[in-house]
Amino acid sequence: MDFSKTILGIELGSTRIKGVLIDENHQVIASGSYGWENKLENGVWTYELADAVKGVQTCFAEVKADAEAKFGKPLTTVGGIGVSGMMHGYLVFDKEGNQIAPFRTWRNTITAAASAELTELFRFNIPQRWSIAHLYQAILNGEEHVKDIGRLTTLSGYIHTLLTGNFVTGIDEASGMFPYDDTIGDFDAERVAKFDALVEKYGFPWKLREILPQVLPAGACAGCLTQEGAKLLDVTGTLQPGIPMCPPEGDAGTGMVATGAVHPRTGSISAGTSAFSLQVLERPLKGYYPQIDVCCTPGGKTVAMAHCNNCTSDIDAWVGLFADTAKALGFEVSMNDLYGKLFRAALEGDADCGGIVAINYLAGEHLTETEVGRPMVVRLPEAKMSAANFMRAQLNAAIATLRLGMQLLQEKEQVESDMLLGHGGFFKTPGVGQQILANALNVPISTMETAGEGGPWGMALLAAYMVRKEEGETMEEYLKNKVFADAKSVSVAPDPAGVAGFEVYLERYKAALAAEKAAAAMN
Repeated sequence: MDFSKTILGIELGSTRIKGVLIDENHQVIASGSYGWENKLENGVWTYELADAVKGVQTCFAEVKADAEAKFGKPLTTVGGIGVSGMMHGYLVFDKEGNQIAPFRTWRNTITAAASAELTELFRFNIPQRWSIAHLYQAILNGEEHVKDIGRLTTLSGYIHTLLTGNFVTGIDEASGMFPYDDTIGDFDAERVAKFDALVEKYGFPWKLREILPQVLPAGACAGCLTQEGAKLLDVTGTLQPGIPMCPPEGDAGTGMVATGAVHPRTGSISAGTSAFSLQVLERPLKGYYPQIDVCCTPGGKTVAMAHCNNCTSDIDAWVGLFADTAKALGFEVSMNDLYGKLFRAALEGDADCGGIVAINYLAGEHLTETEVGRPMVVRLPEAKMSAANFMRAQLNAAIATLRLGMQLLQEKEQVESDMLLGHGGFFKTPGVGQQILANALNVPISTMETAGEGGPWGMALLAAYMVRKEEGETMEEYLKNKVFADAKSVSVAPDPAGVAGFEVYLERYKAALAAEKAAAAMN
């Protein structure tokens, strides 16, 4: 194995930092991961940046050890590197590079006032997660640190800067910070000017474009691993500097790339800690909606995104409870086996979950105008209580809100997709997540072999495109002809009874949201 021809992709996800090393055929040959969790501190969902660095180091160390064990030679270099992370959020530093406010992640629903005002000003939906919403909310709150901002970035942008010294971002990530203009390949200049005029009265010593990163398209070289960056990534000191790095991206972009869903009329659905659907548009949307983000593929094509803050976290909590129960009864069970058995049991439940409804809101959910999360289970008095019905209710809950967002696109904008590809932890148990989602959307859902670990692989593909592209070859062409030409996928069709059952479940789910909102008062 010639490691100089391999590519490293790292993604900082919500619960795991994952890394993969791919060969010249885009196959994963080594992998590593690091588990971490967000914290709710003073009403703000956050992560410690020191933990992010530790996670990247641990992840790389595992990739390195895996590769060296398999091939019996030291890993001292790779052909290219890409880093991606959770989109959106708020990370600010002064001109000296000091962090001046806690990291505010995509999960926060604390920018309602800013989001509403900017949406009206721009005539363009600005979700609460977006970096610009967090910035303007900090201004409205009178937060002292704002005047000292020298750089506003995202998690992937932060790590990329540590490794290369360059303050840049990819198109997909940029389009979740501030509206993007594909005609100029940069943040929308007219809306930048509107924002500067809006905040002029505060007298800040910066203009918006001065504190936002340079935007680079897929395939561009976004700098090289510096001596300091190499030492940070590989604490053993054996990794050599000078490795080219592609633009850092968001997890939406890597999901699209990992499924090949980067062409108009294609779509991808990521279902893990959060859930979001991404549909590449044939034409611009006629209207703008608080439930729908408009962002871009890494190649710059416009995408409509329905994003849900909540997906599988409450399932994880319940599976943990079942594991504790088994242990109390004297049974040792692996978590992978337990997840598999419970997921498969769900398909044996009643199509309408027997009158059981789960609401999976660990955090607030903008799509249903729910400010804070209170996970709950409600049931009709005559509900058919069984493990199968309970688990089916949990799986339905994980994608119920997503269905509401996608329904809006279909009904108001007549957005159609020829292909919907799923990836993320929700699809790890073969056939289960696909069937539940197919029933919910009443369309076939396809998955590929990489469905469970799409993010870091998608980032590695972007780095591979940077290194290996031919002159004039677009990202879309590279993926279609060189990555997915012989890709194997499995498609699951909706089950008519399951479709009808999900509709019944969804009506009960919507009715139960009143109880969810009332439970916000519980502290």
